[in-house]
Amino acid sequence: MAADSPLVGAGAAQGLEEPVALTGGTGFVGSHVVETLCAAGIRPRVLVRDPASPRWIAGAGADFVEGSLEDGEALRTLVEGARTVLHLAGVVRAASTEAFERGNREGTARLVEAVREVAPMARVVHVSSQAALGPSPGIDGLGPEAEPHPISAYGRSKLGAEEEIRRLGAGGSWLILRPPAIFGPRDIDVLQFFRLASRGIVPIPRGDRWVTMAWVGDVVRAILAAARPGVVTGRVYHLGEPYPYRMTALVQLLAGAGGVRARIIPLPETLLGIVGTAGSGLQHLGFRKVAMTRDKARELTARHWTLRTHDSLEALGISEWVEFPRGAALTWAWYREMGWLR
Repeated sequence: MAADSPLVGAGAAQGLEEPVALTGGTGFVGSHVVETLCAAGIRPRVLVRDPASPRWIAGAGADFVEGSLEDGEALRTLVEGARTVLHLAGVVRAASTEAFERGNREGTARLVEAVREVAPMARVVHVSSQAALGPSPGIDGLGPEAEPHPISAYGRSKLGAEEEIRRLGAGGSWLILRPPAIFGPRDIDVLQFFRLASRGIVPIPRGDRWVTMAWVGDVVRAILAAARPGVVTGRVYHLGEPYPYRMTALVQLLAGAGGVRARIIPLPETLLGIVGTAGSGLQHLGFRKVAMTRDKARELTARHWTLRTHDSLEALGISEWVEFPRGAALTWAWYREMGWLR
């Protein structure tokens, strides 16, 4: 897989109503969505903070609207007359609850207002997160109908964003997608586990834990499937492989996919809590790239992060997906080609 090859065939974007507007298009998942749209001959409008530096989509062929989720006028320009609005933007790291709320709930509220004002006919696909739902008490996973119980400031802000999307009305043309942990080319979060595996030691929380995973290409296909007329609106859909993985097995599969051997080091929850508290302190001091915070430690030590996805995948018309070992091998190859890993 070449570093600049689209992950998803252009056919995945068939049937979308134009114009198409997109937030979060310069990010990990969003950039793959933009490339797929452009490969299908669709020229999306993409919200970008700096049109001179649109990261992965510089040469994709999209139209850029300068601004952010804090800029109501830019959002109105972005979505005016749009028939499809894909909302992927959000804050995944922040130093405070208030910062998460501003970036996720309040930013989404502004987008909803812009849609109401200048794009009332638009189909809105909001990409939320499993964190908005919270962990599952069992390995079978929670379905879209389960009562949310987020355990982190990030998760609560994403649930708040979902509530803003629902303001489009019970009969509104909106859909909410909740992906689990997403991995693949351009990701910098799950990348940390690849790096640890490449060094031969992977620390994970002690105890039996199961997780649902999603290959980025499958998430892109699901987003575009949800955007097509015919999929029922006013609903929540869960994404990810229909079968969860035990965390220890997942680490071994990840290592095997990269041709390396990794030793698993079980860590007590108290130690992760201490590291998370220290990370939160660094965040407050301005070190925004610190990944392990108090919130993240709380999420990591939750018993199971599993979703029931089979009924959602069926409703979206998705019958095939990339299983973790194959996706991990493709991801290792991309990281190595880019020089991110040995």
